[in-house]
Amino acid sequence: MRIIAATNRNLRKEVETNHFREDLFYRISVFQIELTPLRERTIDIEEIASHFLKVFSNKTNKRVSGFSKSYIDSLKSHEWRGNIRELKNVIERSVILSTADVLDIDSLSGDFQKIQLENSKGKTLSAFDLASAEKIHIQKVLNYTNGNKTETARLLNIALTTLYRKLEEYKIS
Repeated sequence: MRIIAATNRNLRKEVETNHFREDLFYRISVFQIELTPLRERTIDIEEIASHFLKVFSNKTNKRVSGFSKSYIDSLKSHEWRGNIRELKNVIERSVILSTADVLDIDSLSGDFQKIQLENSKGKTLSAFDLASAEKIHIQKVLNYTNGNKTETARLLNIALTTLYRKLEEYKIS
């Protein structure tokens, strides 16, 4: 019999701090394989996602055959704190939510998009998060009104003070 176990902790350090039994450590640590976190191996994301896509397409009897570029870009920009388990769950939810042949950004759950938005605070905005869409929309309306902030606020149906706050938040001049 062979036992394969996985953990995200350093068991040797856990033994040293008496948080893991030393005898058990030596029983299971015959051969160790250390993998870098998924967030450091973005080149692997598309291949792993493709595997899970096949699995869940078959499981749900859906004919989902691939990913849009924006979907893959979104996966690659995610931090993957849950590693491959998290990626697996995201793909499964996407397949369940999808009504198309190809997974696109709309098939990502709201939770995933919310996490990406929270992780992107202070970073360059992507074209996929709500803040970016809002920023782009405000810029377009400002251009349409030739920079008239009162008219822009009226067209956006928001208070002028809200517009000024958004302009400052998104650093729009």
